[in-house]
Amino acid sequence: MVSEDFSLAYSSIKEILQSARSQAFRAVNSAMVKAYWEIGRVIVEEELRGKDRANYGERLIDDLSERLSKEFGAGFNRSNLFYIRQFYLAFPKVHALRGQLTWTHYRLLLRQENEYARSFYLQECINSRWSTRELERQMNSLLYERLALSGNKKKVLELAQKGQIMEKPADFIKDPFVLEFAGLGEKSPVDEKDLETHLAARLKDFLLELGRGFSFVARQKRISVGEEHYHIDLVFYNYLLKCFVLIDLKASKLSHQDIGQMDFYVRYYEKEIRGVGDNPTIGLILCSDRNSAMAKYTLLADGKQIFASKYKLVLPAEKELVEEMERQRMLASADE
Repeated sequence: MVSEDFSLAYSSIKEILQSARSQAFRAVNSAMVKAYWEIGRVIVEEELRGKDRANYGERLIDDLSERLSKEFGAGFNRSNLFYIRQFYLAFPKVHALRGQLTWTHYRLLLRQENEYARSFYLQECINSRWSTRELERQMNSLLYERLALSGNKKKVLELAQKGQIMEKPADFIKDPFVLEFAGLGEKSPVDEKDLETHLAARLKDFLLELGRGFSFVARQKRISVGEEHYHIDLVFYNYLLKCFVLIDLKASKLSHQDIGQMDFYVRYYEKEIRGVGDNPTIGLILCSDRNSAMAKYTLLADGKQIFASKYKLVLPAEKELVEEMERQRMLASADE
């Protein structure tokens, strides 16, 4: 029989070993990233010295790949050496490298030709501790474009320098939200209960799409007024915004009844649930389509904590996203 003292000793040793392995991994990773940067520097400098010789750069990569692969094994094929070269060109200052990121993170970041987008994703990797899989998903879902297209030049620059800032309710709102991870594809029409079930089953992915600071509270949260009972699809709490976030899913176009229902939910939470120190409750309606004029004239001044966004069940193409954002801007301008 294992004694309690032995269990405590074993747990302590296990924690020490796990910590040591983690520190060793970070140290090795940091050293390899810096080594790749140095290799990239040498390649670029050598190319500059041989710039007058035709095709010297490509021959240099080929020769280096052959020699390095023989001596050091995998990791120095032609493709990876081009990535290493590009790595140095994209991050020309070694002190700007971040120890929290692996070489795989950097390889993914190199896909971003837009310098602002690359800087944004780098900051978010650190701020949100994204794994490489999470980084790839956010890039594929055009997170930067969805946030940047809805803001002015100042916001674009701020995104690049600091990542996504969560200071006010509107900061986490995207239009559209991309829910491709739900696995519903282009299914039409989408059943609301089916969508809710799929989102709840892929909660980690949904939290990633919502952004930093979200924790799950309840699904089909029951609230009662007298003898009447109602159910809120999804309830979250954001510890950065310090408030509850209520989400209602709609498979159809936004209607004034949808907004009225959310207004009721928010008012209930404000009176019955919101605690001391909590900020005002946020309501978010996710719908398959929305009318900007409907949102503008139905969400009155006292309902400024209620938002409506479209959702997409497939990853948007960048061209499609830009066209959609421009269309929404034009509609909003026409309604002013």
